[in-house]
Amino acid sequence: MAESELDHRALEALIFSADAPVGAAALRRAFPRATPAQIAAAVAEINASLAASGRPYEIAEIAGGYRFRTRPQYAEVILAATPERKIRLSRPALETLALIAYRQPLTRAEVEDLRGVDCGAVVKSLLERDLVRIVGRRDAPGRPALYGTSASFLETFGLRSLSDLPALREIASIVAAPAEEIPADETALEREPADEPAADDGPEPEPEDALAEPPAGALQLH
Repeated sequence: MAESELDHRALEALIFSADAPVGAAALRRAFPRATPAQIAAAVAEINASLAASGRPYEIAEIAGGYRFRTRPQYAEVILAATPERKIRLSRPALETLALIAYRQPLTRAEVEDLRGVDCGAVVKSLLERDLVRIVGRRDAPGRPALYGTSASFLETFGLRSLSDLPALREIASIVAAPAEEIPADETALEREPADEPAADDGPEPEPEDALAEPPAGALQLH
């Protein structure tokens, strides 16, 4: 299949109409004769056209698929109009999320051993925000839940895959950075809280809003 046979407008329409990143399976169904390389080349051409015309958005490869997103320089005006799209991550939440992201899968007890404090409320809040998910059960007494990051985590932080995570030395400097609010991808905020409880691997601690503490760090979204 020649690249010229791939309808760029149809590809752009497909990505524009999707409410989540358009992955390889959907692209194969829509364009059965196109190869991944041809799709990537077409996306690059569409982005070049959007940039040349000064459009405030582009197609990004996120969470294993393609989706439209606004350019970073317009974040301030968008967040001013929709302040509910900001997510506050406290230091405990950010540290717990980083541990799960880099060392997944982990049980809650393993996270607590690494952090040295109870993490029940923090893990629950990350589950409700769909940043982490239950990926299995540890083959141990009580079969505690194993936690890993979700597709929404990749979307929220603008990552194609976990291999795009910054090096550990970079995440250490981010955790130590001054408090900051981070804008979240709109799709991630529209999702309902996870249905699976965080209490499968032990009793819940007394209610504690881990996100109510002053945010201590942030990862910058694009």
